[in-house]
Amino acid sequence: MTAPGLLPRVALAALLALAVVGAARAGTPTPLLIEAGGRTHAFQVELAATEKERRLGLMFRRKLAADAGMLFDYVRAQPVTMWMKNTYIPLDMLFIAADGRVVNIARRTVPHSLRSIPSEGRVRAVLEVNAGTADRLGIVPGARVRHRIFGNLAE
Repeated sequence: MTAPGLLPRVALAALLALAVVGAARAGTPTPLLIEAGGRTHAFQVELAATEKERRLGLMFRRKLAADAGMLFDYVRAQPVTMWMKNTYIPLDMLFIAADGRVVNIARRTVPHSLRSIPSEGRVRAVLEVNAGTADRLGIVPGARVRHRIFGNLAE
């Protein structure tokens, strides 16, 4: 037998826990374009704009669509370091300057690795996509990324 009022409190606690987990996930995907190798490649990316969203990133996810990714927005250009803790999907990480230019790329990162993956200078954002995407699409440092956070793509 349960104490009076215990069941409603347990249900409320469960709902609050679900709300917190949901709030930690990045929002609705937004369009992002990458201009590389004379072509334009379209992606739909989740924007990780808060500290909580950036901390969680793509952790615990088991798959990522070929044209999907996560864009970590740091708002101001700064040195950034990433890692792959609790990340099951091998990724390419594109470190992007405030003007949308790719500064450096970490290719085929290792799932669950605690190794630091640094930017090579000050960046505004980091784009995570499936491993091998940069090579497959010919994305190299200097490629242009278009997204509303860089002010070079209207939504």
